This record gives sequence, C-alpha cells and structure tokens, in this order.
Amino acid sequence: MLTVNLARQLRDDGGLLWSPKAGDRFVIDAELLTGEVFWISDLTVETQSFSDQTLLGFNGTTEWALDSVTLDQALWLPREDQLRELIGSRFRSLSQADGTWRVDWEATDGLRTTTDPDVECAYARTLLAISGETSQRSNG
Repeated sequence: MLTVNLARQLRDDGGLLWSPKAGDRFVIDAELLTGEVFWISDLTVETQSFSDQTLLGFNGTTEWALDSVTLDQALWLPREDQLRELIGSRFRSLSQADGTWRVDWEATDGLRTTTDPDVECAYARTLLAISGETSQRSNG
C-alpha cells in the first residue's frame, strides 16, 4: 500500500489534487490517526459540499468521535489503478523481479525506470519523477 510519506509528497511536491469519490481511501493527516485508513462509501464515509468546502462525513461510525473532517485534514492514498491512470500515456510497462516492482515510463529525453518493493509506491515515485521533470521544464 502507498505510504503516508509518499502520499504527502504527491500532494505537496507533485501537486496532486483530490476530488473524493466512492472507493477512494484516505487517512486523517494527524499524528495519532495516520495509521487508520478510511474508505469513502455511501454507507460510512461520504463527501458533502458546504459553501466552498468539501467535508468527509462519517455516518454510523459510533466508535469514532468524528462527525466530519475537511478535505485539507485528509490525505488521499491513491490506489494502484488511480496512480497508473495519473501516469497516463507516459506509462510503458510494469514488471516485477526479485521482489521489486519496475515501472518503465517515457521521459522527455527517453525511457526511464522507477522501482520500489511496493507496486503503488513504484507508481507514486514515477509520478513524482514526472512532476519533477515538468517543474524543471517550466522553471528552465
């Protein structure tokens, strides 16, 4: 599963924006709660829009003393399929060898490779590399 640290890097350094929908998973980005992963579902956690703010409402979760949290308090943990979709047309292949996932992707100067023992983390590292490449071009 994607680590909280890589998810933060995707948001903060990679500029990844989140439009919550059913099936998405997230953590509440507070020290004592980052170990609890939540899933958006119409039955337990649903998105609610009030004025200019999106809230994540907790329905029927009596074990939590939460009614809702604002979107900026939540940290999206994109799934493998969502990360691959974000890489888009630059994705070339995914393979695994010796316990390491390898993502081959198209950079502006040719084929590049990103690796990690976790497939979601390998995709996240690819997105960060693509974001860094894009930032260098716009600043250059």
